Amino acid sequence: MTKTVLFSSACFAILAATCAHADEAAAPRPDVGGVEAANTLDGTVVVATRSLQRADRIGQSVTVLDQKAIEAGQATVVADLLARTPGVGVSRNGGPGQLTTLRIRGAEGDQTVVVVDGVKLNDPSQPGGGYNFANLLTGDVSRVEVLRGAQSTLWGSQAIGGVVNIVTAQPTRPFEASLDLEGGSMDTAYLRAGVGGAGERGSWRLAAAHYATAGVSAYRFGKEADGFHDTGFSGRGNLKLTQDASLDLRLVYSKGRNAFDGFPPPAFAFADDGEYGTTEDLVGYGGLNAGLLGGRLQNRLSFGYTRTDRETFNPAQAVATTTFIARGQNKRYEYQGVLDIAPGWTGTAGVEREEASMRTAAPSAFAPNPVPATAQAAIDSLYGQVQGEVAPGLTLTGGLRHDDHDTFGGKTLGQAAAAWSLNGGATVLRASFGQGFKAPTLYQLFGPYGNTGLKPEQADGWDAGIEQALGGVRLTATYFARRTTNQIDFASCPSGGAAPALCSVGGTRRFGYYDNIARTRAHGVELAGAARLGPVDLQANYSWTDARNDVAGGVNFDRFLARRPQHQANVSAGRTWPGRLTTTVAVRYVGESFDDAANTVRLKGYTLVDLRASYPLSKGLELYGRVENLTDQAYETVHNYGEPGRTAYLGLRARY
Repeated sequence: MTKTVLFSSACFAILAATCAHADEAAAPRPDVGGVEAANTLDGTVVVATRSLQRADRIGQSVTVLDQKAIEAGQATVVADLLARTPGVGVSRNGGPGQLTTLRIRGAEGDQTVVVVDGVKLNDPSQPGGGYNFANLLTGDVSRVEVLRGAQSTLWGSQAIGGVVNIVTAQPTRPFEASLDLEGGSMDTAYLRAGVGGAGERGSWRLAAAHYATAGVSAYRFGKEADGFHDTGFSGRGNLKLTQDASLDLRLVYSKGRNAFDGFPPPAFAFADDGEYGTTEDLVGYGGLNAGLLGGRLQNRLSFGYTRTDRETFNPAQAVATTTFIARGQNKRYEYQGVLDIAPGWTGTAGVEREEASMRTAAPSAFAPNPVPATAQAAIDSLYGQVQGEVAPGLTLTGGLRHDDHDTFGGKTLGQAAAAWSLNGGATVLRASFGQGFKAPTLYQLFGPYGNTGLKPEQADGWDAGIEQALGGVRLTATYFARRTTNQIDFASCPSGGAAPALCSVGGTRRFGYYDNIARTRAHGVELAGAARLGPVDLQANYSWTDARNDVAGGVNFDRFLARRPQHQANVSAGRTWPGRLTTTVAVRYVGESFDDAANTVRLKGYTLVDLRASYPLSKGLELYGRVENLTDQAYETVHNYGEPGRTAYLGLRARY
């Protein structure tokens, strides 16, 4: 922690010295937990860089979905919305509510940072510590940002593939309300409601949602539908204490229940059964924001809390119907300062402490009341970043981060980026280099296969691209590459004979252990375009991702990583007709991939066609509907797990 304090002091000393010689400048808007966003006349402002910036000043590759885009897409699950963006792949162990994994640029699912209203999400009780997108519904979400590439300098552990930043709705008028009703195939019902207001002294909003569906069989060839239902609510408030200080409070809660198909003995093969699981998520945030130096230095002192409780049940068992119990908990303390150094120059620095804990147990007929496994760890971090316009339209960004983990020790990394806006913003050239790392999880360190000698996973990645406006057409092209080393994987112990020392703990032989034995590499191209051709709006993107095993001499060297399709594409065409009816045709193509590391089980490519329509009945009242998978395509994103066929939904949306 001493290194953290010294480094932080040095960062602010440099910023303060620069500030002393700077000309008077307009104050930057405060970064309130890394989630505030706005639109300006100069372009879309993005927040995934942890301070408000125009898009043409950011060297990294970013996709922003605002509330209009979210509502037009009509997705009920955030993962389905993200799957339509460049470089993002999604796999799901069955229908709605089943385990859902998101991968950015071919990275592992647990190498993506997910942030909801300023709070970084992960589940320390999961073996890989990743986030399960199954229960994350669009609900009251008003903005989603996808920042691609290694981003650990500002976002810390797990940001190897990228960052997904999610913002819930914020009120803009003295009083406003929203109501959404939707129903359709698979006995699906979705109800969302929100109310809030904003005034001179602050703002507030409360929202709630309930989703229920009979679903489809998790086992692709099963006969029994595995349903899912989820109930959640969110609340946020901002109180203006003085002219330069405010208090933020936010809370997001959800509880879901999903049925699934298990692997009963003696065959240990898929089977329809009555197994089900519950997941309860709680996210809390409190932050104090204050401006100093006439508003040129914006400060944020915050506390973030996440807790995930998971349980699975098998009613068919005579003893110990509860088969698994887990709780993962994170506490995060943070200070961040954003300093307006000079016109066009901004400095950001912060200090963080994250405390993670887990508690798991697996009851069985032989041990119905087992002693829970518990573990905890902490990581202290500091970071600094400077962004400046060094020439007209040319913005450079550079940053460093140091982390000190109480088990594996310290880690220092950095990033650099450039954005060059030319021709009045019609052309933007971008390039970035970033380092990422992922700390070993509590399960990997202290679980039954744990190894306290693990090192953090680390990655070096870069990308370069161009964004070009040609009349009413906007095109982007990006090339990226990344290498990941020290990646943690499971090492099996031999059944007999000599074995590594880690195969025996306390004189007890075990099946295997976690070790830094994996290496991967990925590179690819992301293309995107948007155009308005008369009354028709066109949008399209294509991603080519080549992600492979990079362990030289290993049995799977140079083979494709599992569930990473090389080719993905999305195309949509929308039109608003003279009678105010809006229709959209959307096509999603996902190429073939492999379900296993050895590339022996092939997942076929598939094409999904969706139809969407909306019609304003009156001011603030809209009727909408969609048909998903119009051609009733049979497909799977995980081998032998089922996905819905053709479905249809109708909804009513009210905004007051």
